Amino acid sequence: MSSAPTAPAVDHILAADLAGRAGELLLEIRRPLEQGEAPDAQAVKDDGDRRANDLLLEALAAERSSDATLSEESKDDRSRLEAERVWIIDPLDGTREFGEPPRVDWAVHVALVVDGRPVAGAVALPAIGQVLSSDPPETVALPHTGRPRLVVSRTRPPAAATFVAAQLDAELVEMGSAGAKAMSVIRGESDAYVHSGGQYEWDSCAPVAVAQAAGLHCSRIDGSPLMYNNPDPYLPDLLICRPELADDVLAALATFEP
Repeated sequence: MSSAPTAPAVDHILAADLAGRAGELLLEIRRPLEQGEAPDAQAVKDDGDRRANDLLLEALAAERSSDATLSEESKDDRSRLEAERVWIIDPLDGTREFGEPPRVDWAVHVALVVDGRPVAGAVALPAIGQVLSSDPPETVALPHTGRPRLVVSRTRPPAAATFVAAQLDAELVEMGSAGAKAMSVIRGESDAYVHSGGQYEWDSCAPVAVAQAAGLHCSRIDGSPLMYNNPDPYLPDLLICRPELADDVLAALATFEP
């Protein structure tokens, strides 16, 4: 049986550096909106998406010219399907929250996939000045002593998540960006992140790379592995949670009927 793919340390460092740099750029772009000097929030959001994407793609072209890329903000180059190494990026995850200062629940995702598996990644949370990386692995917060906390979208919590919350008597924590939600489990703001019905590979790849490295459980909601660089990048569901909760959450999900 072949061993799981890995990435050299320089790839982990590059992922964190690029996520941090894109985050700094986004903070600059957002500043006029924070100061009330940008009347058109949509224009600021569009500018952030575009310029962060340009920064990441230009840097990857310079630093990893032989690798393929998949980005939310660029046309899908199908040659990535023949590549062993693919960088999957979301230049601005949580565009809605980015455009609503002082919200902090938005992120930058940068991940490297080898043979379909995330092997290096970083999630920047620019508004709180933090970049969480796959190497060195992040330290997961100590266990929460109260009711389990399930993090969900603040605008459209999925039925699967609310079902699990009811089954486990869990408290719902509302948050924006998928990256912010996933990192909230590491940071101790929540205990589990359940999503179903409407995500793409760039929404979860970097968060999964960071969460897996930290020792969290990461899977599809049926317990199967999360695989990336598929012909169709639609990857609608995932579970990221503390390992001690995984069996209970998966058992609840097994009884969920959409």
